[in-house]
Amino acid sequence: MTQAASGLVIVDKPGGATSHDVVARVRRLAGTRKVGHAGTLDPMATGVLVLGVNRATRLLGHLMLTEKRYDATVRLGVTTTTDDADGETVSTTSAAGVDEQAVRTALAGFVGEIEQVPSAVSAIKVDGKRAYQRVRDGEQVELKARKVTVHEIVVNRVAHDGEVVDVDISVRCSSGTYIRAIARDLGAALGVGGHLTALRRTAVGSFDLGIARTLDQLADSFELVPIAQAARASFPAYELDEPGAQHVRYGRPLEIEIAGTTAVFAPDGEFLALYEPRATGARPVAVFV
Repeated sequence: MTQAASGLVIVDKPGGATSHDVVARVRRLAGTRKVGHAGTLDPMATGVLVLGVNRATRLLGHLMLTEKRYDATVRLGVTTTTDDADGETVSTTSAAGVDEQAVRTALAGFVGEIEQVPSAVSAIKVDGKRAYQRVRDGEQVELKARKVTVHEIVVNRVAHDGEVVDVDISVRCSSGTYIRAIARDLGAALGVGGHLTALRRTAVGSFDLGIARTLDQLADSFELVPIAQAARASFPAYELDEPGAQHVRYGRPLEIEIAGTTAVFAPDGEFLALYEPRATGARPVAVFV
């Protein structure tokens, strides 16, 4: 297979696959080892996973993918070892008496800038080792609370089913927010325990399910978002004249005024670099040519 150009691949990840599994498959489809991802998804979760191919792998760390959107289902009345359906049941408590208003009131308390303790089986590193690996090795892991921002939680459905209650929610939040932790903390706030039974990421930054492709679709027709298009979708753009473009190719500062990290382009539309403002002019953050 001819090696793919540089760009982003927006994958609709299937359930049961790890983010590493998806990267491995895309490496084969793209014909290159240079594939990385911008933020993992748990094996249980489905939805948007952003991958970079070739030169675009360097773009991943700079992308303004700070806002993410999810659809999720929380089951109240059952806690698990992993705070999701992949874990073993730890306790059960009847949630039959929990009404919809109580659910809505409790969830409202998680909107805004909050202190959130990640799940012990998260991918956060503790002394150089992933927290989930420490748990698998039989260690007790206690992670520190972290500040995250939950912009919005929409309650779509509250359904009683015997002793449990299933709550469908849509969440818009900052990067680093754990939806499993929201499920766990909602159950704790209501006194019945809770865990996540379904999770689908619907958007990462400006990239959503509308442009995501399944692995089978990519196998039939490999599509990527060209690196220039990805940069324009994620950063303010600045169009340079040819002398300015030549300065960028040499990694020189530019005498331009920009408000934040900005993608700069050659007159022919080629994406050249990311620049950031300084006291006077702008300096390169990463050059891609």
